This record gives sequence, C-alpha cells and structure tokens, in this order.
Amino acid sequence: MKTVATSLVLCAALLAGAASSYPFERKAASGKDQSGRFASWDDVNVIAHGLLQLGHGLKEHVDKTKGQMRDIAAKLKAFNGTVGDLGRQTQRLQEDGEALRAKARALEERENQVLNISTELWEKAQRLQQDRQRVQERMGSLEEKVDGLMKGQRLDAVNNSDAHVIQWMLEAQNRRIDDLVERIRQQQDKLEKQNVRIRTLQNQIKQRKDRGSMRRKVDEVAFNGSSEQGDAPIGFPSDCHQLFLQGDRPSGVYTIQPLNSQPIEVFCEITSDRGWTVIQRRFDGSLDFDELWQAYRNGFGDLKGEFWLGLESIHILSKQADLVLQVEFSDWKGEARTIKFPFRLSGEENNYALNLREDSSGNVENALTSDIPFSTRDRDNDQKSDMNCAKHLTGGWWFSNCGQSNLNGRYFSSPPPRQRHQRKQGVFWKTWRGRYYPLKTTIMKIGPSEVDYK
Repeated sequence: MKTVATSLVLCAALLAGAASSYPFERKAASGKDQSGRFASWDDVNVIAHGLLQLGHGLKEHVDKTKGQMRDIAAKLKAFNGTVGDLGRQTQRLQEDGEALRAKARALEERENQVLNISTELWEKAQRLQQDRQRVQERMGSLEEKVDGLMKGQRLDAVNNSDAHVIQWMLEAQNRRIDDLVERIRQQQDKLEKQNVRIRTLQNQIKQRKDRGSMRRKVDEVAFNGSSEQGDAPIGFPSDCHQLFLQGDRPSGVYTIQPLNSQPIEVFCEITSDRGWTVIQRRFDGSLDFDELWQAYRNGFGDLKGEFWLGLESIHILSKQADLVLQVEFSDWKGEARTIKFPFRLSGEENNYALNLREDSSGNVENALTSDIPFSTRDRDNDQKSDMNCAKHLTGGWWFSNCGQSNLNGRYFSSPPPRQRHQRKQGVFWKTWRGRYYPLKTTIMKIGPSEVDYK
C-alpha cells in the first residue's frame, strides 16, 4: 500500500509540473525548435515507471483482496451450515420433549384410572368383609341353636336347611372376597409398574432438557470454521430395563448409554417384569474363557453367542442404579437352577470386587463369597496364598479358595473326562451337582432391584 501511495504522489507531481511548464515554454521560445514544447525523456521514463509500479501494486492488492473474500465466503458457508444443524437439532429436541411430555401425561391419566379402580375394588372388598362378618355372626347363632337342639330338643328340618344355605352363602362370599383381594393385588402391581415408567419418563425429560441447552459460540464458529458438538448421541436408553419400559421389544442386541459413559452394545433379555442385561453366557463351548486381565476388563466373545460383557461395563452399570445379579445354570439332564441376590461391582482400583447382600433367593444355595476381588492367571487376587486359582482352574473368576464355583472354567461336553484333575477345571457350582460336575449352560444377568425389593 505504501508503494502504491508513493507512486501516485510522484506521478501526480510530475504531471502537474509538466502541465504548468508547457505554456510558459511556448511563449518564451516561440522561435525555437518545435521539440521544446514536449517534456523531456527522463520525465516520461519516471512517469512510466511510476505507472508500472502503480499497476503492480493494484494487482497485488486485488489478488490479496480476492483471497480474503474467498476465505470469508467459505467461513460464512460453514457458519450457515452449523447454524442450520443447530436449528435442526434444537427442533428435534423440542419434538422429543413434547412426545415425552405427552407420554408422561398419558401415563399419569392411566395411573389415575388404575388408582380409581383400585379404590373401587377396595371399597367392594370392605363391604364384602362386612357381609362376611354378619354371616358369621348369624352362623354363630345358628350353631348355638343347633347345639341346644342336640341336647334334648328336636332338630327342626327347616332350620337345618337354613344352616346349609347359609353355609353355602358363606363359602360363596369367601370365594368372592379372595377373588377381589387377588384383583386388588394385581392392580397394585400394575400401579407400581406405572409409577416406575412415569419416573423413568420424567428422568428422560430432564435429560433431554439438559442436553437441549447447547452452548453456541457463533463468533468462534464463524472465524475458526469449527463447531462444538453436543454431550453425546441422543436417543439411547441407559440400560435394558429402560428399553423394557419404552415398550414391547424382543430380546436381542441393543446399544445403551449408561449415565456419564460412552454407548456400549449389550444383549438385552426382555421378560414380563423387567429388562435384563446379560453379562455372561455359555452353552456350547465355542469360546475359550481362559483369557487375561485386559480381556476380562474389556469383554470378549459374540453377543449373539457365547460372551463375557466386560468388568468395566458391569461396574459402570452397577454405579447408576441398584441391581440384582441372577445366575442361571442347567445340567446335562435338562434340570435347571436359579439364584438371585442384590449386588454391586467395585471399580478397577479395587480389582472389581464383587459385593453381595445376604438376602439371596432361588432354588439353589449360594456359592459366591462377597467382597472378593476378580482374578485371572496374570492377576492373582484370590484368597489362596499358595496357589493361583485362575491358573490352576482356568478362566477368570471371583475365587476365594478355588473350590466354591467357577462359571468361566473349561467347557466339557457330555460325557465329561474321567480324570478328576481335568474335571475340576470345568464349569461348576459346588452347592449344586458338586465340585466335579461340569455344567451344560450358564447365564449371568443383571437387572433393577426395585422390581424385587419395593
């Protein structure tokens, strides 16, 4: 710019000087040679050089300005695209929020209807209880009358007939009362499930509102060509039970996103009362479970076949809600057993210790010890000081003294090996079928404890 300005000033001065001297020279030298009327060659060269520099300077300035305009146009285009994306995301969030609020209102209406029906049933049950009490009082008076007749009076046939009729009426009333009590219990169960679904929807609405408050730094987006993304993908349930509460879904592989965590793929088993997250499954021996610590931490296998979900994923799921662990296994005769207890899994800093409560339920005794860390053959955390249980028995597990259970041991098809030292490396649960019986199938799954412990 300085070069252009200097050239302009120099050219203007020379042109002005030449213009001002030309008339004077014409008057003073009217008789001289005609060439004296024109500027000298030096002046012309200076003017031409200045004009050349001016042209180069203007060309550089124009090229630079074009480049800046292209950059600004590209940044404006990126900015417009980002603003459009943010607008569409905001609109989707608003639509999702409206849909969730509509579902919450519908569930509240259903809850009120169920509550009204329960109240009516309860009132009917109270009236039937009163009728039952009056009939019992009448039966008592009739029994006294019958006892008096049995002592010496003649038993009247009409009264005997009345006693039979009243007895029949009393039995019918008892059956009706039992039916009403059962209906009340069923209505209360439905009401509890509706309350759980309403709480879940309220949590979803709150999460959507929090995620909807996106930060928009327009200046930074416009001049740096970057945009901030949201916290995480929207629309994944936090666990399999939330998937169950969203509607009728079949069991299968789904993507969930626990709170404050990245999305993970899990196998959800949907039953009539809840959604279970399966953490271990074995049924054909197609997968070798004799893995090292890192594999058990991250998980391995095929979610549609045999697999281990991963200790870190199980720990994350156990942090966000109170869970129960249900263990199911079967033998080679087709018989099956189940045990269930509330549990929590510690983090890696505590070697994923298994914390169990004593109030277990099921048709088999417990063979797991609480507060025992997880062990693999390259990370010995068991309670046996003179032996590495994971290396001796194969597979990673919560070993106490190597002899209670190991559902991640070697899989033996029927018939099992004859050697005892081989059979003890199999999949076993000592309190059912003994220490040396290899089980056929095992499933470990976790679900919400609120269904069992209301």
